[in-house]
Amino acid sequence: MIFDPRYSAFLFPGQGSQSVGMGQALSIKFPEAKNSFEKADEILGFPFSEIAWNGPEQSLNDTVNTQPALFIHSLAAFRTFQSHYPASLPQFMAGHSLGQLSAIAASGAISFEDGLRLVRKRGELMKQAGESNPGGMAAILGVDIPTLDRVCAEASSTDEIVQVANDNCPGQVVISGHRAALDRAIIGAKAAGAKRALPLAVSIAAHSPLMSSIQTQWDEAVKKSKITNAGVAVVGNVSANPLAEADYIRADTMAQMQSRVRWTESVKWLAAQGVRTFIEVGPGTVLSGLVKRIVDGATCFPLGNPIDFEIFDN
Repeated sequence: MIFDPRYSAFLFPGQGSQSVGMGQALSIKFPEAKNSFEKADEILGFPFSEIAWNGPEQSLNDTVNTQPALFIHSLAAFRTFQSHYPASLPQFMAGHSLGQLSAIAASGAISFEDGLRLVRKRGELMKQAGESNPGGMAAILGVDIPTLDRVCAEASSTDEIVQVANDNCPGQVVISGHRAALDRAIIGAKAAGAKRALPLAVSIAAHSPLMSSIQTQWDEAVKKSKITNAGVAVVGNVSANPLAEADYIRADTMAQMQSRVRWTESVKWLAAQGVRTFIEVGPGTVLSGLVKRIVDGATCFPLGNPIDFEIFDN
């Protein structure tokens, strides 16, 4: 394909894109990817790659493992690309939820080692929050953001809160919060015309005030991590604007824990800069599907398996 880095962006997926075997073929084919998985095993102190490659699925889907697995695979794919096509790095990067940390590492603002440790900590803290203050999340289809904001406000009370967690694309939104408030919001969304309103099989109310119990610990972990200015701007989930300076990267990363992922706005911002080619770095094509619903005429390519690299040679 004709790949113009000036009008391209690398996207990094979050939870939901994982699958057993992720990154194994890439590691067999490319030494850069193999080194990434071996380095991760060394950093974490145990053969983590065995979980990513052989499961079992239940272990991989445990958030303390899912988040590092996604980070490692995405960075393995990125480092392979960087090694083979050093003059073709894009002008922008963005990541969905956990993927933002992958994007920050790929941008050069944090090292692979520090980024992996921070990701592992994020997974541990979010699991802790889910156990101490369980909640839920639900996917809502066919309702716009202003309507859902109103529905969530009406469903919330002083002690029970629900809010928009992921603005994924027009007509596809995830809400998050206390179970009782979530149930009320599901009823309200259906009354407001939602095509579907489905509870998700999770007990962690990500990107909501239910994460407040671990916010201080998360802030401390981010502050202790060595974060520098980015070599490539990363569009932040909270601001939906490009982040290049270390202080802004750090602030967006901390705020993300309880704030909505403004993915639709982030992708629209990229499109407004002329970006039309989106490369999804890591497992799956979840983000590509969202992008195509946000940007008319967008071209999307995966970059997580050996065969995906062949398009850059044409």
